[in-house]
Amino acid sequence: MTSSNDRAEQESGHVQQPPEFATPSAPSPSVPPAPHIPDQAAAERLQAILSSPSYRKADEDIDFLSSAEARGPRLDLEYLKAELLLRRHGVADTIVVFGSTRIVEPALAERRLAEAQALASSNPADATLARRLSVARRACENSRYYQIAREFGALVGAARERGDLPRLAIVTGGGPGIMEAANRGAFEAGAETAGLNITLPHEQLPNSYVTPSLCLRFRYFALRKMHFMLRARALVAFPGGFGTFDELFETLTLVQTGKVKPIPIILVGENYWRRAFDVDFLLDEGVIDVHDRHLFRYAETAPEIWQEIRRWGQPKEDLLFE
Repeated sequence: MTSSNDRAEQESGHVQQPPEFATPSAPSPSVPPAPHIPDQAAAERLQAILSSPSYRKADEDIDFLSSAEARGPRLDLEYLKAELLLRRHGVADTIVVFGSTRIVEPALAERRLAEAQALASSNPADATLARRLSVARRACENSRYYQIAREFGALVGAARERGDLPRLAIVTGGGPGIMEAANRGAFEAGAETAGLNITLPHEQLPNSYVTPSLCLRFRYFALRKMHFMLRARALVAFPGGFGTFDELFETLTLVQTGKVKPIPIILVGENYWRRAFDVDFLLDEGVIDVHDRHLFRYAETAPEIWQEIRRWGQPKEDLLFE
């Protein structure tokens, strides 16, 4: 049955539309109700739960990550972080430079010598001051190695910046002395340069010439050593102490035992190294083979170091860098 209203709509030609329904809005995020805390004792218990180390997320729990049981994940992370950063910066080939942290630039060595001379003159009978003066004199003479390392870093840095060897970079332990000099030379040539620092009981600050995003700090010597060797195309060892010896002999051992392919190992300062490391004595004693004597070469200047590296394998027309 048609109502009077329906007939009126039909006669006028206007048909009433059905009512519009509101489009449902997106559901709001669920908000859990606030916990019911009946009394002060319950509030204190809840606070104790939230403050407990067990409630921390594992990747935010520094105490857990620093524990002996978490050593495995720490080793993984220490490898991975350095690997990703080096890849990101296109560092595929490196020249590792090591040497004493106590060999400083000539101007500083001369100032220290003058101070030692003044102290020794004020008390000539003091054996300690006399020895300090002797060491200062040797440090002043050895400061030439700082200049050589700086010049060598500049040669490598310039080759990278020119595009001759765009994937090559100077890598050091990131500290002062010879390491600073090599990083400084590369920095002054406008090239990126890396420093793999290490956490020590006496903090060793990185030198200021390392590229900030390539200055890495390691907890474990083992991971640091591995990253030194993974991309190493050469090792250059300047006069140094136990740390330099550690890196040098590890590299010699890896090459000698065939764990890595032979690379140029350059000892800078033949007079120093012949006294510090008597390879002929080891050969005479029969503890190394004759061919082990040829695992390294000597050099005296930055151009000589660079030439020895570039000529590696030349008898077979297989230069290290093509």
